[in-house]
Amino acid sequence: MKKMVLTASEKAGLPPGSVVLVAEKAEPTKITLIDYDRENLDVRELGDVEDAFPLRRTSRVTWLNICGLRDIDIIERLGREYGLHPLILEDIVHLNQRPKVEVFDDYVFAVVKMIRIGDGGELDMEQVSIVIGDTFALTFQEKEGDVLDPLRERIAKDKGRIRKLGADYLGYAILDSIVDQYFAVVEKFEEALEGLEDETLRDDGEEVIGRLHILRSDLLSVRRYVSPMREAISTLVRTSDGIIKEETLPYLSDLYDHVLRMTEALDILRESVSGLRELHLANLSNRMNAVMKMLTVIATIFIPLTFIAGIYGMNFEYMPELKWRWGYFAVWAVMVAIAVGMIRYFRKKDWF
Repeated sequence: MKKMVLTASEKAGLPPGSVVLVAEKAEPTKITLIDYDRENLDVRELGDVEDAFPLRRTSRVTWLNICGLRDIDIIERLGREYGLHPLILEDIVHLNQRPKVEVFDDYVFAVVKMIRIGDGGELDMEQVSIVIGDTFALTFQEKEGDVLDPLRERIAKDKGRIRKLGADYLGYAILDSIVDQYFAVVEKFEEALEGLEDETLRDDGEEVIGRLHILRSDLLSVRRYVSPMREAISTLVRTSDGIIKEETLPYLSDLYDHVLRMTEALDILRESVSGLRELHLANLSNRMNAVMKMLTVIATIFIPLTFIAGIYGMNFEYMPELKWRWGYFAVWAVMVAIAVGMIRYFRKKDWF
């Protein structure tokens, strides 16, 4: 087994095309095979990747899914058998690729992000590399678990066009399943945003602003990988003569529209989150202003009262009012009258 490189900086200086894994961790490699045509179906897990090599000489469609990239040797053997360029193998194991499509004479290579929302609401993003040939499709995933089970079920039950068309349609179907999951992610974002709208108006704590920050960060992360999909799908439609058949192109054009809608939806959500952040800050500012206004009114009322109390607290010997029998009560009456008068005036001005 080759040495696993855990960081991109450790890979610096190696020759181009070096097949070394750039990832935080690597799961064991598992190989699953789906081989089919209109009449036949073969689904199994392979112990040795070379068990699939004889299928290249048949006319059936072969889908090899490599789950977990720990065993670099398997990826290199696949590269030799299917004639993959060394730079393609390097991109497969470098798990921080921007979504893209590269067209070669005998195959098409695509890198996309599979995006899901975990049970705890956390964002889960995984790189999926796809190689589409004349009779085969190879997919490389970081770990077990994906969004492709409905596609596998369609193949198993012969639903739709999947068993009637070639590997190019299978490649489209894989991309379509991944993009469809984007809509589920956006729906989760919309639900979270709706819940935050009410909380933004009634909660003046730091929890709401923290959740808004997390949601905005997640939206930016998703858009970072969804936006390049437009260019990738467009490249696939325009330059894949020979590999992508004419009957598959309309489906790819529809997929392009889905990605475009997704990008627009993410932009709208990002603007909505920014608007909520501004609304929350404005709400905090308004509440602070209301508090400051009340404190100002109270302080203003007590200014003349403090002035009167200050005068009669000077302890001069010759103060006429000090000898009055009702002087104490008279001062209280004046102070209460001033306070009531000022309160009525402020209420008339609608200051509180």
